[in-house]
Amino acid sequence: MARKKVVVPEARAALNQFKLEIASELGLHDYDKIDKGELTSRQNGYVGGYMVKRMIEIAEKSMIGK
Repeated sequence: MARKKVVVPEARAALNQFKLEIASELGLHDYDKIDKGELTSRQNGYVGGYMVKRMIEIAEKSMIGK
Protein backbone atom coordinates (compact mmCIF):
# COMPACT_ATOMS: atom_id res chain seq x y z
CA MET A 1 0.00 0.00 0.00
CA ALA A 2 1.64 3.24 -1.13
CA ARG A 3 1.48 6.19 1.24
CA LYS A 4 2.01 9.39 -0.64
CA LYS A 5 0.63 11.64 2.08
CA VAL A 6 3.21 14.19 3.17
CA VAL A 7 2.99 14.83 6.92
CA VAL A 8 4.27 18.40 6.48
CA PRO A 9 2.85 19.68 3.18
CA GLU A 10 5.31 22.59 3.16
CA ALA A 11 8.12 20.03 2.79
CA ARG A 12 6.76 18.54 -0.45
CA ALA A 13 9.08 20.55 -2.74
CA ALA A 14 12.13 19.77 -0.60
CA LEU A 15 11.27 16.05 -0.57
CA ASN A 16 10.84 16.06 -4.33
CA GLN A 17 14.24 17.72 -4.78
CA PHE A 18 15.76 15.23 -2.34
CA LYS A 19 14.30 12.35 -4.37
CA LEU A 20 15.82 13.73 -7.57
CA GLU A 21 19.23 14.11 -5.90
CA ILE A 22 19.17 10.52 -4.63
CA ALA A 23 18.05 9.20 -8.03
CA SER A 24 20.87 11.12 -9.71
CA GLU A 25 23.39 9.65 -7.26
CA LEU A 26 22.08 6.20 -8.21
CA GLY A 27 22.57 6.94 -11.91
CA LEU A 28 18.93 7.65 -12.72
CA HIS A 29 19.35 11.09 -14.25
CA ASP A 30 16.20 13.04 -15.20
CA TYR A 31 14.23 10.82 -12.81
CA ASP A 32 11.33 13.27 -12.83
CA LYS A 33 10.95 12.83 -16.59
CA ILE A 34 11.41 9.04 -16.69
CA ASP A 35 8.34 6.83 -17.09
CA LYS A 36 8.57 4.95 -13.76
CA GLY A 37 6.71 2.04 -15.35
CA GLU A 38 9.74 1.47 -17.57
CA LEU A 39 12.02 1.04 -14.54
CA THR A 40 12.38 -2.19 -12.62
CA SER A 41 10.93 -2.53 -9.13
CA ARG A 42 14.48 -2.72 -7.87
CA GLN A 43 15.42 0.62 -9.46
CA ASN A 44 12.33 2.35 -8.10
CA GLY A 45 12.84 0.74 -4.70
CA TYR A 46 16.44 1.90 -4.48
CA VAL A 47 15.38 5.53 -4.73
CA GLY A 48 12.91 5.28 -1.84
CA GLY A 49 15.20 3.05 0.18
CA TYR A 50 18.16 5.38 -0.11
CA MET A 51 15.96 8.35 0.72
CA VAL A 52 14.94 6.68 3.98
CA LYS A 53 18.52 5.66 4.74
CA ARG A 54 19.77 9.22 4.19
CA MET A 55 16.93 10.73 6.26
CA ILE A 56 17.79 8.40 9.14
CA GLU A 57 21.44 9.45 8.91
CA ILE A 58 20.43 13.12 8.99
CA ALA A 59 18.13 12.55 11.97
CA GLU A 60 20.79 10.61 13.89
CA LYS A 61 23.35 13.35 13.30
CA SER A 62 20.94 16.02 14.45
CA MET A 63 20.26 14.03 17.64
CA ILE A 64 23.91 14.16 18.58
CA GLY A 65 24.31 17.77 17.52
CA LYS A 66 26.40 17.35 14.34
